[in-house]
Amino acid sequence: MTVTEPRASVGTPVARIDGEAKVLGLAKYAYEQVVDNPAFLHPVQATVARGRVTGFDSSAAEALEGVLLVLSHLNAPALADTSDQEYAVLQSPGVAFRGQIIGAVVAESPETARHAAELVRVTYDQHPHDTELREDHPDLYEPGQVNPSYPADTDDGGVDQALAAAEFVVDHRYTTPMEHNNPMEPHACTALWQDGPRLTLHDSTQSVHGVRTRLSGILGLDPEAIRVVSPYVGGGFGSKGMPHAHNVLVVLAAQLLPGRPVKLVLTRQQMFTLVGYRTPTLQRVRLGADAQGRITAVSHEAVEQTSRIKEFAEQTTVGTRSMYAGDARRTTHRLVALDVAVPSWMRAPGEAPGMFGLESAMDELAETVGLDPVELRVRNDPATDPETGLPWSSRHLVECLHEGAARFGWDLRRAPGSRREGDWLVGLGMASSTYPAYLMPGNTASVSYGGHGHYSVRIGAADIGTGSWTALTQIAADALGMPFDHVHLEIGDTQLPRATVEGGSAGLASHGSAILLAGQRFRVEHGDAPEAGATTEATTEPPGEPAYATHSYGAQFVEARVNVDTGEVRVPRMVGVFSCGRIVNPRTARSQLIGGMVWGLSMALHEKSVVDHALGHVVTHDLADYHVLSHADIGDIDVTWLDEEDPHANPLGAKGIGEIGITGTAAAVASAVHNATGRRIRDLPITPDKLLLP
Repeated sequence: MTVTEPRASVGTPVARIDGEAKVLGLAKYAYEQVVDNPAFLHPVQATVARGRVTGFDSSAAEALEGVLLVLSHLNAPALADTSDQEYAVLQSPGVAFRGQIIGAVVAESPETARHAAELVRVTYDQHPHDTELREDHPDLYEPGQVNPSYPADTDDGGVDQALAAAEFVVDHRYTTPMEHNNPMEPHACTALWQDGPRLTLHDSTQSVHGVRTRLSGILGLDPEAIRVVSPYVGGGFGSKGMPHAHNVLVVLAAQLLPGRPVKLVLTRQQMFTLVGYRTPTLQRVRLGADAQGRITAVSHEAVEQTSRIKEFAEQTTVGTRSMYAGDARRTTHRLVALDVAVPSWMRAPGEAPGMFGLESAMDELAETVGLDPVELRVRNDPATDPETGLPWSSRHLVECLHEGAARFGWDLRRAPGSRREGDWLVGLGMASSTYPAYLMPGNTASVSYGGHGHYSVRIGAADIGTGSWTALTQIAADALGMPFDHVHLEIGDTQLPRATVEGGSAGLASHGSAILLAGQRFRVEHGDAPEAGATTEATTEPPGEPAYATHSYGAQFVEARVNVDTGEVRVPRMVGVFSCGRIVNPRTARSQLIGGMVWGLSMALHEKSVVDHALGHVVTHDLADYHVLSHADIGDIDVTWLDEEDPHANPLGAKGIGEIGITGTAAAVASAVHNATGRRIRDLPITPDKLLLP
């Protein structure tokens, strides 16, 4: 099979093979795995933002009936590797942020464990703390690189001169707040420590092999002594892409109760400090253009926060490096380490907040130049990648823009603030989207023939609700030249061949390429009439030096209505047109893209974690205070994509779709709000108070 061969399954809207099990409640998630005689853990968390634990009185908790164990730094087993301080759980009395794990109670029931944890009395030597990100913070520094491995700064020279010589210049600051992942399934883990030693984890994770590799080093165990199982995951969005402190905690507890499974599920409140978040960003974007609206200078600077105990540098300005033409280019990232929890991946890290800044600036440049925003983007579509000089593997942003404009009715757009229907001001806005097409090497898949025309395909991948169970089966069926229902897929277990993380919009391409290779090799080795038991295993090779710049693109159009009295914003319709290479399953792809756009709308209008800097406390730490969209907030969403393959992206011709839907959405909403009201909001979320201020 190559990307141009006829296909029977790939490209068809096959229903999810795991759908019935999920609807009937038969799909077992991490906390629901049935184990014998489980114990239950509840963490004890720090109530100061910085300092040391000087007293840990667990007497009342230990006296409670049903309590099995109280852990603290005083009795926790030593870890083999504490170089990564996020994972150095209970290894010292130090407190680096409010909410850090400083103890735990294990009991016969989750209710007893929670009650006992509340009885633990902790005293501290409290130190002054700093949790506030400021553009003028004296401790700002340039990180060595930004996620995943990009240089922190780029400078092609001449930006200041090009800006000075430009016919038109826009120079504005944009801010995005701290935001938190809230997958429907909270982070959960069940650990069983047995003689050997052997460790079994039922974990809610995007990478069973990643959890095993990371924990084996921390615990000093042979990776083969650890088994991680995760057949179903109720959303992850990056927060489950790597283990977090709670994984280490439950393993330490299980080590002290050998032979007895210990279960932990984080509460929604605990997730706001223990499993990562999106850093707030302070961005400055400067664009220069000539009299025809052709960009001559691009400058995008970002300031972010990280934790004192672990650096995470989000790639906020990386998307700007290759988005539009312009000879003079500069992008920078500056970090400050604060007394805060460790930031981490959240859907489209970097591109989601960064494209709000860049695309909002593009909207402002279009207004300054006097060009239609769509035409400005078309006029600045580069022939090759401005960052690397490489040719595009495929770039169809202009087609997305034109198709989107036609579907949306862009020609109905009027001057800002000029359209009113009753009590509502109506505006139309748009923005572009982009996300890199990653391909992760080192994935292995195996194919076995079971007889009677049926095959088993095995790979330690994950399905985080995206439809991987179904799409990977479709790829395997076509690779083997078999009907879809003649293939049995196994995923979500470290006893299966190694797979990389289901993240970075790279899961399908990376895992699917391994399955494709294994299927092709199986047919070569065993022919079309194999003997029962015939097996082939194949591993994808690391890619060489890139010959093409590979990205997904999209265009998003939004109608916004703003109430003249209350400032309430409503979005009755959105249109998204995307260029993502081959679409393996149109049904699950549509859901992915809609989900991304919905989250982008939520980012635009609602999501913000509020920090009380006096206490270093994230006070909006549940879904009552941390607002996300509900169904009633979502209008009509029209999603489509270009019919294409990208032959240079990977053997499947597919590019990622998991994250591009969120990039650009918030800027399109801000553009529409500006068109409705004439007010330019550069600080997310766009709340009524900002629109009502004089």
